[in-house]
Parts: sequence; structure tokens; C-alpha cells
Amino acid sequence: MEAVPEDWERALAIVAHPDDLEYGASAAIARWTGQGKTVTEVLATRGEAGIDSMDPDDARRVRSAEQIEAARRVGVDNVEFLDLADGMLDYGLPLRRALAGAIRWHRPEVVLSINFREEFAGGGFNMADHRVLGLAVADAVRDAANRWVFRDLDLEPWRGVRFALFGGSPRATHYVDVTGHLQAGIDSLLAHRVYFAELGADFDAAAFLTGIAEEGGRAAGVRHAMTFEMIGS
Repeated sequence: MEAVPEDWERALAIVAHPDDLEYGASAAIARWTGQGKTVTEVLATRGEAGIDSMDPDDARRVRSAEQIEAARRVGVDNVEFLDLADGMLDYGLPLRRALAGAIRWHRPEVVLSINFREEFAGGGFNMADHRVLGLAVADAVRDAANRWVFRDLDLEPWRGVRFALFGGSPRATHYVDVTGHLQAGIDSLLAHRVYFAELGADFDAAAFLTGIAEEGGRAAGVRHAMTFEMIGS
């Protein structure tokens, strides 16, 4: 397990839903913004299909606001939404085009996303939106660098992505030492207050994230760490 290189200044985090980043990656984001790095978040959906007891129009508004607050708690000021349909992300050229456009527009050195493998790191079958989005991100990094792909975007190609990181992967290769930043990650997860209340879940955010960070720390040889699968560009 190697440490994620940190000799860069701009990262773009691309995920499927509000709360996807807050199950661990946001603690790493807190470390990076604390170093003065710029992190921008792009969400494919607004999570409108994520609360069974709430009308999608209401859930869209609530979950968008909670994501913006969650981002603020880890030092992220810019949160954008692609407004694709929650629960119905489809791997293909339209999604890759949208993500390549975001990468070309923001010109990050690092791209951060979610696990696209069939299983989570701790076991359990991964959901379709995560698998689709994560894989599309991996491909969109290459798409964004190729000037002859998606020429209709009218954006210059961007070849500056050094690597992409995928959180929660069962094939983790790298870690970020989040010792001293775990509480910020916990606070960002707690920003999804209405989401958890409406689900009626008895969920201890602090215990959950602490457990993940301690397990990652044991693998990395530090107190608290979040692990990622790295794919070079």
C-alpha cells in the first residue's frame, strides 16, 4: 500500500449521488483542502430517487442542499450537478461525453470517484449507478485527453490528469493518511441529516467512518487512512 502522491493542486471529484463522497473520501478531501489544494465536486444526479417516503422533487431539493453543506464542511466551495436521472445511469457515450466535458472544463490533475467493481471493499454487491459512473469516469479521463473524441464539446483536450482514485474499492492500491481530518469527514456525512432521518436508519456515522479509517490505517501503517484504487492516466 503506497501513499497517494500529493504534489498537485487541483482535483475533481465525480460521483453518482449526494453522500457518495462522504463514506470516506471526504476525509481525504478535508486533508487536501487543508493543504490549500482546490477540490471541485461534480455529481451526476441529485439523489432524487434515494428516499422512498419523499417525492422526488422534494428529495432533489433537500439532497442537493445537504451535499452542498457536506462539501462546505470539508473545504469545497464548488459543487455542480449534471442532473442525470438517479437510479438510471447508463454506461455509454452520452455519459462519457458529459464527464469528459467536466474534466476538460475543470482541468484537474487528479480525478476522484467511487468504486466501479462489482463488490465493495468490505463485501456486498455494489449498486448499478456506482458501477456505471465509476467505470465511465475511468474512461472519460482518457476521452478528455483525446482531441478527436467528443469534438462537439468545443473544449480543448485535457491531458493533465495524472491519476484517478476510486474509493471503497476491493482492489485498493494506495492510501491517504487522514489522521487529524477524520472528524471533518464525519461532520460531512452528518450533513445528510434529512436523508438518514427519512430512511429511518439507526446509523452511527462516527463509528462507521472510524472503523473504516482504522482498518485503512492498519494496512497503511498510520492511525487513520482512507484507501483507494489508483489508475494512472
